[in-house]
Amino acid sequence: RQIGPRMMVHWLWERKRLSIVSLNVGDLTSVDYEDRTISTGIFKKPVAKRLMVSRTGLELDDQADKKAHGGIDKALYAYSVDNYPYWQSQLGLNEMTYGTFGENLTVEGLMDDAVHIGDIFRIGNLIAQVSQPRVPCYKLGIRMNSAKFPKAFMKSGRVGFYLRVLEEAMIGVGDRIEKLNEDPNRLSIEQSMLALYKGPKQKQIIERALKIDALSEAWRLDLSNRQKRFDNHVADNPF
Repeated sequence: RQIGPRMMVHWLWERKRLSIVSLNVGDLTSVDYEDRTISTGIFKKPVAKRLMVSRTGLELDDQADKKAHGGIDKALYAYSVDNYPYWQSQLGLNEMTYGTFGENLTVEGLMDDAVHIGDIFRIGNLIAQVSQPRVPCYKLGIRMNSAKFPKAFMKSGRVGFYLRVLEEAMIGVGDRIEKLNEDPNRLSIEQSMLALYKGPKQKQIIERALKIDALSEAWRLDLSNRQKRFDNHVADNPF
């Protein structure tokens, strides 16, 4: 039987090794920004030992802004190591340290075009569900020494995703990752970012996202407000 493009993608997904490449945590750091000093936990560093993941976050990891990071809908932030070569090329870097983008989990596989909001994964013994894409703030610009980087990061579609913890467990480097359930709406992380940009697909993507039961409360509120503005004939652009 001839295999179509979609079946081939699914087959390649199942064949690819999915695992944790690096587990990263950060302490609060004070940095000078414009005319003030701010606190941030974006400077993540790899750790070798196994750590506990609760429903509100990763052991030993800290965030300065608890409203934007951590919590039930954003317990973990995952980013694919497969994106690293792209950014090395874009930024002219020979190497990048795991955790550069502020991620807790640097993972093999789980690219933004293959992961959907609502998908459920087993990560070692942890069970977690994708809740929304990562939308960076200015602190990623501080981390990358470029105020323009957050915009380039968003437009690339290579943003990674937040996870909601369904079953707590210890995790560590080398733990295998298995997809347990694919959300029937099949809205990928890459596609979902179109909800934030003025364009022919923005309204459709917003509507698709709002149908996903697993969508985070923060994104549901944001997209609902964007939808209302759309109804008033005002399309959005995050910048």
